[in-house]
Amino acid sequence: MLQVAFIRDHKEDVINRLAKRNFDATEMIEEAIALDEERRSTQTKLDNAKADSNALSKEIGNLFKSGEIQKANLLKEKTTQIKEHTKELEQHLNNTIESLDQVLYKIPNVPNDIVPAGNTDEDNEETFREGDIPKLYEGALPHWELAKKYDIIDFELGNKITGAGFPVYKGKGARLQRALITYFLDKNTEAGYTEYQVPHLVNEASGFGTGQLPDKEGQMYHVTEDNLYLIPTAEVPATNIFRDTLLNESELPISITGYTPCFRREAGSYGAHVRGLNRLHQFDKVEILRVEHPDQSYKALEGMVEHVKMILKELKLPYRILRLCGGDLGFTSALTYDFEVFSTAQDRWLEISSVSNFETFQANRLKLRFKNNDGKNELCHTLNGSSLALPRVLAGILENCQTEDGIKIPEVLLPYTGFDMIS
Repeated sequence: MLQVAFIRDHKEDVINRLAKRNFDATEMIEEAIALDEERRSTQTKLDNAKADSNALSKEIGNLFKSGEIQKANLLKEKTTQIKEHTKELEQHLNNTIESLDQVLYKIPNVPNDIVPAGNTDEDNEETFREGDIPKLYEGALPHWELAKKYDIIDFELGNKITGAGFPVYKGKGARLQRALITYFLDKNTEAGYTEYQVPHLVNEASGFGTGQLPDKEGQMYHVTEDNLYLIPTAEVPATNIFRDTLLNESELPISITGYTPCFRREAGSYGAHVRGLNRLHQFDKVEILRVEHPDQSYKALEGMVEHVKMILKELKLPYRILRLCGGDLGFTSALTYDFEVFSTAQDRWLEISSVSNFETFQANRLKLRFKNNDGKNELCHTLNGSSLALPRVLAGILENCQTEDGIKIPEVLLPYTGFDMIS
């Protein structure tokens, strides 16, 4: 969440930058500033009351020592009143802090200056494009038809077992899925990311730490009896590794990667654009995450973008990169680049990765700090990206690499699959 001191010192700038998201923050900002003033005023009163109580305690002790019992007992009555007032101030302070936090939790991150204004994905800016769109043979099929033709993904069986959006991968489909996971992890670890295996369920504090709560609880599967949430992405457990952590500046940067299944309710998602692998309730994803010094985070973001570009280039998939506009930006992000693969059989672009810089937004929620060389504590910057999400990458491979004889496996995956064709 935003730091209240930053909001107070840059009020108009915060309101104007949040307007890029088509979000009118004026009322919330005013409320946050008012609550912060109340918090500071109450804290001052509380500190003064405690100081008065301590001074009286010393005076009472001196009176007892000098034999002035009556005066001491009169002052003891006064200290009782001060202690009752102190309790009232403490309760009021706690209530004010809680109210302030509830307001701050609802305010999204301020977009970076280079984020374009806009309302929809049509306002996103294309910043890069690479790869030739293949010319397919007459009668080329979308991936859901290819999956059925070659018996590698069974959507109906997944529907029988669980419901729509939970496919079953079979034979070479399952092996290709496993090959992609291993290939992505290998590329990430070769680039200096340390691999982690993390839990697939998180507690409420973790959801608040990375910003999924209270913003996206309706999109998360909730295990109500234990009050746990199935993860929508490895970003949530991986980032929460560093919750309530004070690092040394010498420990930065930290780079980690991990594979997890991801679970998303995707409420309200209907239509032809969500067919097959285009949108699922359960899917696999390999994530990269960085904890950075604030001065280095945007250089790190560029490096993450280049890393994902390298992987797509090796897979020989046509792709483009979009800088998301304010209206399409995620709640916690200051700047996001989306990667999209072109699906030739569907004649449309499919999002396969988002790479984002959250600046201090998550770190403030997480209380993730580092001690700088001057001995002062600063908030870290956090970043994360998909490297990569599997369903649409798999869809891109099936559709773009199909031939009349079968689906040709990208050369870079051959050491992982053990086969070069699905036929």
